[in-house]
Amino acid sequence: MHAAVITGYDAPPVYGEQPEPMAQGEHEIVVDVLAAGLHHLSRAKADGTHYSAAGVFPLVPGVDGVVRDPSGRLRYAVLDDTNLGTFAERTVIDTRRSVVLPDDVDPVRIAAAMNPGMSSWVALRRRITFREGQRVLILGATGSAGRMAIQIARRFGAAQVFAAGRDTTRLMELPGLGADQALTFDEVAAAADVDVVLDFVWGAPAAGAMLPMLTARADRSAPLTWVQIGSMAGESAPIPSSALRAARLQIVGSGIGSVSPRDFIAELPELVKAVTEDAIGVQARAVPLARVARAWSERTSERLVFVP
Repeated sequence: MHAAVITGYDAPPVYGEQPEPMAQGEHEIVVDVLAAGLHHLSRAKADGTHYSAAGVFPLVPGVDGVVRDPSGRLRYAVLDDTNLGTFAERTVIDTRRSVVLPDDVDPVRIAAAMNPGMSSWVALRRRITFREGQRVLILGATGSAGRMAIQIARRFGAAQVFAAGRDTTRLMELPGLGADQALTFDEVAAAADVDVVLDFVWGAPAAGAMLPMLTARADRSAPLTWVQIGSMAGESAPIPSSALRAARLQIVGSGIGSVSPRDFIAELPELVKAVTEDAIGVQARAVPLARVARAWSERTSERLVFVP
């Protein structure tokens, strides 16, 4: 079969022949891959910058995808730590980490949406106690995950959603997705009285936004939960100690490890339903897997999805 293969953290993926996968565990099956998204997580695990990177090579990247099982059913599957990912014609999945999909779904759309959508969905459902009527600020709202987070926060009953990002052109699109106000990072103090921050950027932008927000709050004793989800602007953020004392701030993380695999899987069916009903929009573009080397470093507002 054909697959994308990476031989080291500093090596680009190469499309070529790979041995056929073999199921070994009790719940494992070999499946045909129909569509697999090129997510930030896939890149980060492959280049060693994600904390869950295993460093085992050769590696076929790809952390999830839409597959067809031996009985002909479509499934969305999430892979455990493995060196045989979904950027291949076939792979091995654990059926317990998958959900059966309707026959008429668009595999590319599902593959594009699930990983970025799950980041905010799980954060609001499993990592914190989010209540209808609360107000939300999204840092990094112009990316795929941030755009979906606006729609997901609205779906869960957010009273107000503020969307912050760098790209002023993309920011103009966000009110159409449900944002009450689009802000640059320098303007986030306007969202000072939110209850929850969903942070996809971290790094200096998050640290720079935190203290102005906290000191501008009308009631500093009102709880503010800052959920750290992504680190597109840096793995470390120089947060001043005064930020932790100036207001009732709680910082939590949401991701692999802080949320159990069981909790992730439990949320999949409802997210699939929201995506298939077009309640959550996604920008997706199918790319032949044979073009993986060219697409690997492409930066685009669309979520690239490999199709064998």
